[in-house]
Amino acid sequence: MTDSKSIFTTFPQPEELLAWFKEQATSAMPDINGHIHTPHSFSAFSEVEQPFLLAKSEGVSVLGINDFYTTDGYNEFAEMAEKHRIFPLFNIEFMALQNDLQEAGIRVNDPSNPGRTYFSGKGLRQPAKLSAESAQKIKDLQEESNRQTFQMVEKLNAFLAENDIYLQFDAEELQNRLAKNLFRERHIAQAIRIAVFEKEETDLGRAVLFNAIFGGKDVKSAIDDVAGLENEIRNNLLKAGGAAFVPEDPKAFLSLEEVQELIIDAGGIPCYPVLLDFGNENYTDYEEDKEKLLAELKSKNVYSIELIPGRNKFHILKDFVKFFNENGFVITFGSEHNTPKLDPMKLSAGGGIDLDDELKQINYEGTAVIAAHQYLLANGKEGYLKNGIAKTDEKADFIELGKAVISKFLAL
Repeated sequence: MTDSKSIFTTFPQPEELLAWFKEQATSAMPDINGHIHTPHSFSAFSEVEQPFLLAKSEGVSVLGINDFYTTDGYNEFAEMAEKHRIFPLFNIEFMALQNDLQEAGIRVNDPSNPGRTYFSGKGLRQPAKLSAESAQKIKDLQEESNRQTFQMVEKLNAFLAENDIYLQFDAEELQNRLAKNLFRERHIAQAIRIAVFEKEETDLGRAVLFNAIFGGKDVKSAIDDVAGLENEIRNNLLKAGGAAFVPEDPKAFLSLEEVQELIIDAGGIPCYPVLLDFGNENYTDYEEDKEKLLAELKSKNVYSIELIPGRNKFHILKDFVKFFNENGFVITFGSEHNTPKLDPMKLSAGGGIDLDDELKQINYEGTAVIAAHQYLLANGKEGYLKNGIAKTDEKADFIELGKAVISKFLAL
């Protein structure tokens, strides 16, 4: 596949596609995972093909790439989708900053940082196409993010030397070995864990070295718990108060309005990622009242949300999703896979509770809207947005067309 051609340009025209779909026998509702990260940001996966192999083995037939600050993985993701016959969604994720909410101490969808707002774009053009201004903004974000992590490595080396811990790291070498263009904090934690394992061969030796790196604190995770160890490394060294912590510069964030403009420019649908309950039925200030959240999102012309069901209690997830679905929102689910832990590709709610048919149907319909949007844009037509505003009154038509697009792709 070339970089200059979308995988949807060979599809029939909408009328023909819909007619074909109506003639097909009713098929089972597909299992969908619309939000995964790849090695182009940070991921549980070692290569872009890995989630496709895992999805195939678990019966998942739709996957959505959702990397931070980059569309670099789109073309390879499309190639893997065609190879494994798994329908692709082309998404992106940003961290924006709402200064007024930060000043007011209001937490949005980050429970620890007021004002910080994770925000996604769904169904961007593939191959990616951005204006020069948008491309420069993404490049600036990547460079600022990398500047921070390079400084973290400098502080880490100083800390290790001061404490006679004989490990040292080269930021550029780590980026080349462990990352793509975007070098993230989690890559540093991964590098530390690998270095400890290489330096010490026994579990005891590794535990002792981790204790020294943690300033005398005992390591809590099992030595074979890679994800747990890397999270401990981040919490002890790389987060606020840690020896290698470097605060983020305001330049590392765009405003929410800038992020929305960038997503629309790239052909995407603005989408708010909902944190929802994050333990003991707690909520952020921004999300604790779903009626207020609905009004707030509508005021910003956001009519799409996504959730990561695995972190939510089933009854809370179900109530919330039904409410926003009844209010005409496009709703999708994913797993993220942006930690070292290799969770299942097939989605479930917190505690491993299976999603019921109603939740699966809502996810399918939201995915279908994005699929139709991608297909229409690829063929030079207007997608789900008109002048940046969602066509909520045409949602049912987009659902039907999107189901046809997905079915056609899977049947090829």
